[in-house]
Amino acid sequence: MSGIREIAERAGVSISTVSNVLHNKNNSASAKTREKILAIAKEVGYEIPVGKKRGNRTVICNLSDFDALYYLDILHGISDYTNAKGYSMLICTGENFSHYADPEVVCGCIVNDVKTVDSDLLKVAEKGIPVIVLDREIDNPRIKSIVVNNYAAEKQLIEGLINAGYERFAFLAGYNTADNKDRYAAFRDTLKEHNIPFRRNDYFEGDWREKSGAQAARILMLSEEMPQILVCANDMMALGAIRMLSKNGLRVPDDIAVAGFDDIIISRYTELTTVTVPDYERGYLAAQALIDILEGKGDYDTVRIGARVKWRKTTKNFRKS
Repeated sequence: MSGIREIAERAGVSISTVSNVLHNKNNSASAKTREKILAIAKEVGYEIPVGKKRGNRTVICNLSDFDALYYLDILHGISDYTNAKGYSMLICTGENFSHYADPEVVCGCIVNDVKTVDSDLLKVAEKGIPVIVLDREIDNPRIKSIVVNNYAAEKQLIEGLINAGYERFAFLAGYNTADNKDRYAAFRDTLKEHNIPFRRNDYFEGDWREKSGAQAARILMLSEEMPQILVCANDMMALGAIRMLSKNGLRVPDDIAVAGFDDIIISRYTELTTVTVPDYERGYLAAQALIDILEGKGDYDTVRIGARVKWRKTTKNFRKS
């Protein structure tokens, strides 16, 4: 799908002139220039987002739920940028998204909801509403992905744990999402590179929540040969596991170490070794990307964000960083 930049180049005018003509604002262009720009726009198939046509300045943020603490930083980043640009923010979860993701209500969407399937997002995009997703990649000209490089960050974590002397690993997965797949793939690949075996019995399935971490720890303690470390796909499950292990008299990390992923606020107080994801910046970039698209200055190219390991006291030989 062609954008304003291409139209400006073909018309021989500035990007701001094209934007003003297409959005019918601050219009000082001549009638001839207007006709030329509109003709090229039609020729290349450019469509103004429907929400923008109606002057709509409300952005919807769709989350999986409200009990995941890392959402606070994401929302903070989105709110700061949208407020600065004069847009308002509507927050919803789950099935409510399909009711609000309408051009009569919103001009764009930011989605971080694993339960909203790709087909639902495609339906929203077909309405002409631009969509920014934070948890997956979708091949569609009206959907832009901003994703964390989970694989590289998890690999860095596992490499560090191996260098610290750990040899027997367990892994606690979350939902079968893109994030989870990348983190588990990095976990397995890194162990394989170092010729460290991994037993299927040491793989546990959770649901990203603290309770599932506690349940995994309860099962893990039944093993006759416990692993040296439990690597969790997120911090909430890691914290649940630590709580259950401590409740049963096991010391972390002396009896068994635990690591997570996300670096939510509470992890910093519990000294959890984890991966720091720049969630505020992720939200800020998502809002910036969406508003740039709405104002004719953006694109739909995927953006990948780096993350880094934060070594703390739930693993031995931790290094301050």
